[in-house]
Amino acid sequence: MSSGATKRAANPIMQSAAWRISLWASLAFAIGTMLVFAMLHQFVANDIQRRTDAWLSGEVEVLADVAERTPKDHLYSAVVGEVAELASKEVPNRPRSTDAEDQPSAAELNDSVFFLQTADSGAAQLWVGSGDGVANLTAIHASKALPDVPYDVTIKGFSVPFRVATVKIADGSHVYLGLSERDELRVLRSLRVRFLALWFVIVLLGFVIVFYATRRMLGHVREITEAASGIGQADLSSRVPTTPRNDEVGHLARTLNHMLDRIESAMNQLHTITDSLAHDLRSPLTAVRGKLEVVLSGDVRPEQIDPIVSAIDELDRLTEFLNTSLDVAEAKADALRMAPTEIDVDELIRVMVDLYEPCLSEKGISVQIRSAGSVHVMADAALLHRVIANLLDNEAKHLPASCTVLLGLQAEDGFAELVVEDNGPGFDDAIGLRIFEQRAKGPESKGHGLGLAFVAAVVRAHGGDVAAMNRPHGGARLTLTLPLASGKKNDASTSLAL
Repeated sequence: MSSGATKRAANPIMQSAAWRISLWASLAFAIGTMLVFAMLHQFVANDIQRRTDAWLSGEVEVLADVAERTPKDHLYSAVVGEVAELASKEVPNRPRSTDAEDQPSAAELNDSVFFLQTADSGAAQLWVGSGDGVANLTAIHASKALPDVPYDVTIKGFSVPFRVATVKIADGSHVYLGLSERDELRVLRSLRVRFLALWFVIVLLGFVIVFYATRRMLGHVREITEAASGIGQADLSSRVPTTPRNDEVGHLARTLNHMLDRIESAMNQLHTITDSLAHDLRSPLTAVRGKLEVVLSGDVRPEQIDPIVSAIDELDRLTEFLNTSLDVAEAKADALRMAPTEIDVDELIRVMVDLYEPCLSEKGISVQIRSAGSVHVMADAALLHRVIANLLDNEAKHLPASCTVLLGLQAEDGFAELVVEDNGPGFDDAIGLRIFEQRAKGPESKGHGLGLAFVAAVVRAHGGDVAAMNRPHGGARLTLTLPLASGKKNDASTSLAL
C-alpha cells in the first residue's frame, strides 16, 4: 500500500540517535586512551630497559673487577662463580613475594642469568648458568657486540632473548653477564592485561554515561517532536513543552512556539481573507442568480428561456468553482478547517453509491462495491462526502456507456485503502503526472480541473495519500489511503480488481 505518512518506530530506544552518538564518542575515547596507553607502555618499556641496562653494566663491572683481582689458582673459579651467583639473586624486574612457594628456584635463577668468561682466544674459561654455555658462547660470537653498551642476544633453546653486557679485563679475557628478558616481558604483559581490563571497563562505563546523558537530552527533543506532530491543521493553539533551562533544547522549544504563534496568526489571516473573498464574490453572484430566477418565473418569451437557464447554470458552476478553488487553496496551505469525527467508510460509500446510482444507471454505467467490512477513519464528514462525490461525479462525466465502476475498500497496516477503478478509456496521456494539479484536465473535459486536485488536497490534509494510474488492460484506477481511527482495525482483506 502506498502512503506518505510516516509510522512510529516499534522500538524508539533502538531507533534513537543516542546509540550512534554514544558509539562514536566511545570509539573516540577508546582510540584516545589506547594511544595514551601505547605511549605509556613505550615509556615503561624504555624505563625497564634502562634500569636493566644499568644493572647489567654495574654488575658486569663488579664481576670484571673481582675476576681481575682474584688470583688465578684453584680457588678462582669457586670465588668468581660464587660472586656471579650472588649477583644473579638481585635480578631486576623479578616479582617479589613473601610466600616461599612463589620465590624463584635456583634452576629458574640460572635459567634467566648467566656469567661467562672467555680467554683472549675466545674459548670459555668460566661458566655460571643453565647448561654448558656452548649455545650462549656461540650466540655471543655470532652477534655484533657494542663496547660498553648492553645488547640483545638470541640463544638457541630459549624463547626470549638475553640482554648481555661485556667488559674486557687487563689480561685480554672478556667477562659477559646475560639477563633474560623474560621477567621484563612478564611485567609488560601484566601491565597490558591490567590496562586492557581497566580500559574495557572505562570504555563501557563511558558508553553507558554518554548514552544515558544523550538519551536524556534527546528525550526532550523527542517530546518536542511528538508534541509538534500532534498539532493539527485544525488546532494550532497547542504548543510544544518548554524547559526552564537556557540551553539549546530550551531555545529550540521556545523558537518552535514562536513559529507556531506566527503560523496561527497567518492561518487566522488566511481564513479571514478567504471568508471575506467568498462573501464578497458569492453575494453578487447570488443576487444575479436570484434576479434571473425572478425573470424566469415571470412573463418571458420562449426564446429567452434557454439563455436565462444557461446563465443560471453558468452562475452555479462559477459558484462551485469559487468554493472549490478556495478549499483547495486552504488545503494546500494546511489551513483547511476540519472537524474530525469517526466515520465508517464502508457505510459512507454505500450511501454515496445509492445517491449516484440512478444518475449512473441512466448513462448505462454500473457500480459494484467490494468491501472488507466496516472500516473506521477519523476525518471531517463533510469533506470526505465531497471527496467521494467528486470521484463518482468524475466517473459519471467521463465514462462512456456500458462501463463498470468498482469501489473497493480494505484495511491494512493501519490505513484504510479505498480504490476506485473502471474499465473505461483511462486518463489522458497529456495529463501524465499533473493529474492532481489545479486546472489539469483532458482536452475534451468541460470541467475546471479542480475535482482531483480537491480530492488530493483533502486526503493529504487528513494524513493520507492518493495515487492514480491507468490499468494495464484499460481503465483508470484511483487509490486513496487514510489512517485508521485509533483503536480500530480490520484484519479482513479483499481483491480489488475488476
